[in-house]
Amino acid sequence: MENKYLKQFPDLMAGKKVMYVHGFGSSAQTGTVARLRQVLCNATIIAEDMPLHPMEALDLLHRLCEEEQPDLIIGTSMGGMYTEQLYGFDRIIINPAFRIGDTMVEHGMTGPQEFFNPRKDGVQKFFVDNNLVKEYKLASAQCFSGVNDEERRRVWGLFGDNDTLVHTWDLFREHYPTAIHFHGEHRMDERSYMHAVMPVIRWIDDQQEGRQRPVILIACGALADRFNKPQSSSQKAFRRLIETYDVYIVAPADFNESQQMAETIAWMQEYYDAPTYNHIIFANQKHLLAGDYLIDCQGNDNFMGTVIELGSDSFKTWEEVITYFDRMGGQ
Repeated sequence: MENKYLKQFPDLMAGKKVMYVHGFGSSAQTGTVARLRQVLCNATIIAEDMPLHPMEALDLLHRLCEEEQPDLIIGTSMGGMYTEQLYGFDRIIINPAFRIGDTMVEHGMTGPQEFFNPRKDGVQKFFVDNNLVKEYKLASAQCFSGVNDEERRRVWGLFGDNDTLVHTWDLFREHYPTAIHFHGEHRMDERSYMHAVMPVIRWIDDQQEGRQRPVILIACGALADRFNKPQSSSQKAFRRLIETYDVYIVAPADFNESQQMAETIAWMQEYYDAPTYNHIIFANQKHLLAGDYLIDCQGNDNFMGTVIELGSDSFKTWEEVITYFDRMGGQ
């Protein structure tokens, strides 16, 4: 594959069914479906053109869920609004348009419109009038009606920090705890897909399989240079490591300086994006943490696992760390 960001993961969601629900004005021919089929090359990707009328779309989706029993459902924008209502399944909703009726009016999505992608029925043009807007408002009003403790554990929300179309983070957080910001806009590109969606798919697949990956702890001091920017190749290494290992960042704990801890989290999210969600540990005694590997700029003879001392003769840079773990092959 020549794409700079996309790569195949034959073992991820292998033999499983992943259903994708597209956004408003799109179709099952959207680029996200193509990405899913490329990356999750041994999974079955289910995607259908959504009917223009929302209740018809929900009827179709409920029927597909009953027939296909997908292992994971992913929905974006309008599709995220629909996907939230598909209770009983693991779900990822991306930039969900929970107030799609209002969004359509505010952003000029009424009147004559054209679909962004080809559709099976060949229709390329449609018209949005006040009655259709009301239909979407009624459909979105049904969101969150089935939320319970189990559903809260099964739904992951992803929100682009440069999304200028919908802003439903706060509304989502009123009902679900797992809300993650990622670097990206309303429409996902290959970069945001690989850096934000893929790690969540990996977490869900691990959870479904009861899979436990070897744990790598990285001292935050090993990531930043003297200008408080990421060290050379550290971002590359981090993204390679999370493909195979369960990676956590360890930062010093000063519980009297909550602002400093918040700044540490913000720095990690800025440079290492969505995979840092719930993967930052504040601790002053790193050797007491359970892990298979510790990457640090200082040696730690008391750590029970393998210590990778960044800057030492064996690991002068992050490139040597990458080579080492490539040879380990996930062990």
